Amino acid sequence: MKRVRYNLSIAVFVLLRRGDEICMLRRSGTGWMDGFYSLPAGGLEEKETLSAAACREAREEIGVSISAANLRLAHSMHVWTEDRSWMGHFFTCSEWQGVPYLAEPDKHSELTWQHIANLPADTIPYVQQAIGQIISHHPYSEYGW
Repeated sequence: MKRVRYNLSIAVFVLLRRGDEICMLRRSGTGWMDGFYSLPAGGLEEKETLSAAACREAREEIGVSISAANLRLAHSMHVWTEDRSWMGHFFTCSEWQGVPYLAEPDKHSELTWQHIANLPADTIPYVQQAIGQIISHHPYSEYGW
């Protein structure tokens, strides 16, 4: 009998840091968690590395150019939401090219800088958990199980 491997969806998140502040986006017009704050993020595409996906998502969502060498993996999270599990990888970055702006206004209504230890109450819960774990230097957590 051939063993069937379980495949997980992978998401990447970018904490663009300016001192103690991080760049956050308010979701809008997507039909999922609209009105809540998140980070520049998205799914890993086929034949793409995690760091390449993080750089691509930052470029697509906030218009900045990031070198993969400037990314630091800060946290990985195994998540259970909407009757499925997936992995999220959270990268920090303090060096980039360009000025962040709303590059996808059809998906986000606001770009704001928030103190990393004082996030808006309406931050997506698993994002809030991951950022708390990053502050505490914990490399892994689980959410929704």
